[in-house]
Amino acid sequence: MAASSSSSDEPSRSVFLGVDVGTGSARAGLFDEEGKLLGSSSSPIQIWKDGACVEQSSTDIWLAVCAAVKAACSKAKVASTEVKGMGFAATCSLVAVDSDSSPVSVSWSGDSRRNVIVWMDHRAIEQAERINSSKSPILEYCGAAVSPEMEPPKLLWVKENLQESWSMVFRWMDLSDWLSYRATGDDTRSLCTTVCKWTYLGHAHMQHVNDKESRDLEACGWDDDFWEEIGLGDLIEGHHAKIGRSVAFPGHPLGSGLTPTAAKELGLVPGIPVGTSLIDAHAGGVGVIESVPQSEAADHDKEAICNRMVLVCGTSTCHMAVSRSKLFIPGVWGPFWSAMVPEYWLTEGGQSATGALLDHIIEDHAASACLANQAASQKISLFELLNKMLETMMVELNLSFIAALTKDVHVLPDFHGNRSPIADPKAKGVIYGLTLDTSDKQLALLYLATVQGIAYGTRHIVEHCNAHGHKVRICRKSTHYLRVAAFQRILSLFRNMLILLVPL
Repeated sequence: MAASSSSSDEPSRSVFLGVDVGTGSARAGLFDEEGKLLGSSSSPIQIWKDGACVEQSSTDIWLAVCAAVKAACSKAKVASTEVKGMGFAATCSLVAVDSDSSPVSVSWSGDSRRNVIVWMDHRAIEQAERINSSKSPILEYCGAAVSPEMEPPKLLWVKENLQESWSMVFRWMDLSDWLSYRATGDDTRSLCTTVCKWTYLGHAHMQHVNDKESRDLEACGWDDDFWEEIGLGDLIEGHHAKIGRSVAFPGHPLGSGLTPTAAKELGLVPGIPVGTSLIDAHAGGVGVIESVPQSEAADHDKEAICNRMVLVCGTSTCHMAVSRSKLFIPGVWGPFWSAMVPEYWLTEGGQSATGALLDHIIEDHAASACLANQAASQKISLFELLNKMLETMMVELNLSFIAALTKDVHVLPDFHGNRSPIADPKAKGVIYGLTLDTSDKQLALLYLATVQGIAYGTRHIVEHCNAHGHKVRICRKSTHYLRVAAFQRILSLFRNMLILLVPL
């Protein structure tokens, strides 16, 4: 009783919950009104990989979300009544559910749990090529070609290969939209997901951007001719019921808020507002692109963000830039209107494997296990150990900078295709300079060369975007990073690599 009385005397707090579902885990963060992080937690999610096919379970993802939210609230000592609103961000994976919202298999295995085609799944390369051969005007808004990582090729693959599943699916949803739907029961889709991954034309809603009263809008941005032409005309039926009859600008409240069922599962209070979702990278872009270093605060204006590019790093890397006018850039996704920053056109470049590539290079090496044990004994990460080794090697060889260590080792990082600006999902990676050396020093060099290859890829994207109308400037004095923990492995080197390899 005393504890209860004490808590009732404390001033009421307003706490806001953000849920981010990445490729390997679900994360929950609690923030106060000033944006200060009060506490966070994560929970792993299962993933199945079989060649080009990469699948997950929406049921497993929701359980991970619930576990992360409860753990975050417990760690931060936040009561359920203090949470005043929440929102979701997630990978642009494709979810299939039936009329009862139960999972429908998208897997050759027939396992109904496996109802999510993960963003990085490349099974639909052939379907993407056929869609691109149509030369539809819609393709202008995704770099002149859809990627197998987008939803139309994946949908076409399921229709052509899993007929029974295709006939059972009642809703096809982007993962972040499904999470919002699971939380609220509202089937409204996000302008972010539909525009960036489904070929929806967001600029059809230009006149509604300042309509504060509108929670959702009739989906008037679908191009029916496109769906008919690529063999998916049945998705037009019922006013596009299976892919989205209504859309909303990101952040708009959905339905009547959190349903009683979802609230119980999450340990929260029914009815709290749930905002329309964003793709995970785009949520990061919103959080970073308008942040201004103290030294530049006086010069901040609406045009300043058009000189920036946000790198959102994790399993892959997304390169996000915005402009006041639409810029058509071959091999780079977009222009997407209001998909990230309201009333700005988004350009989205990317590298399909960055963090995942570093993991692959390290884990596949003979010295990996030994180095991991050394790192554990020193109570540091494997990446910290590799960075220390490289610094020592630089001193021993009397070199003036770390990058010079790899003069004979080079990595082309297209191990999972090239998303931008070559836009070739069939591209392959290359390691040049291999010898019979399997030492830990050789692994350190491979690690460094991979970081350099990733940085060169970023340079290629920046230069390509600037050659087609962007005016991205690289700031040497300060660099903003999002999801630092997910990419901690390369930050100590990556900052230097950008300066060394991407000269102004």
